[in-house]
Amino acid sequence: MDERTALGILGERLPAAGDDAAVVDGQVVTTDMLHDRTDFPDGTTRYTAGWRAVGASLSDVAAMGAAPTAAVAVYAAPAFEESELRDFVDGAVDVCESVGAEYVGGDLDDHVEFTVVTTALGDTDDPVLRSGATVGDAICVTGTLGRSGAALRLFDRGELDRANDRFQFHPRVESGRALAGRATAMMDSSDGLARSLHQLAEASGCGMAIESPLPIDDAVDAVADGPDERMELGVFFGEDFELVCTIPEVELASAREAVPVALTRIGTVTDSGVTLDGDPLPDRGYTH
Repeated sequence: MDERTALGILGERLPAAGDDAAVVDGQVVTTDMLHDRTDFPDGTTRYTAGWRAVGASLSDVAAMGAAPTAAVAVYAAPAFEESELRDFVDGAVDVCESVGAEYVGGDLDDHVEFTVVTTALGDTDDPVLRSGATVGDAICVTGTLGRSGAALRLFDRGELDRANDRFQFHPRVESGRALAGRATAMMDSSDGLARSLHQLAEASGCGMAIESPLPIDDAVDAVADGPDERMELGVFFGEDFELVCTIPEVELASAREAVPVALTRIGTVTDSGVTLDGDPLPDRGYTH
């Protein structure tokens, strides 16, 4: 079975699961696993790996509208090299400090493949779930889409400095905090915009209608070979860790003022279906 089927089965047994993080007594907790073969292209530095792995969990905290407090990681590799280990920790520390959290350690293990397991904690009294979208809400996204997809093309071309720079995304913690109390539903776009919209629609029992133009990152235009690849990298590839949310019309103006990055309206919550410019948008995205 694929990952989504497996998650569906687990959701039947674990009712607290299903959002970007679990909520326990005013605290959110989330965990992620990243592998060399699926998550770190050839040329990814250990600094970038530390930043990106821990940042992925911090992004889940952001998607709940929570304030991150701490993160830990399991670092597993075929061998321990001092420079790589130090670089990894530097990346993990720096991404935590960038959002006001603390990297507090973790565990080491030997493994046949470089693998990282991260956990992040955060605080909130009013978490934003995926299940609150209401017909008529505006559908919005922070920042731009496709940065990670563009980075993958740069890794393929051997442009490693530029690729690593684009792979070091900034978790949208400040934006998540600003959207808490305004957004009715929210998640991060780690699986891609298209899949995120399908997941929000399923959780909220509604539809999503989005329209062009979408906020595709300029880096995509620099590497994409035509409009089809531009769509693939910007809408389906995922791993961008922007926030996808629904906001009541009356809250939209104040949300745009409060969010420190661009908050683009891309559509409207509807009764059913997930569409782009009136055509069905495939439920396709990043798959582990």
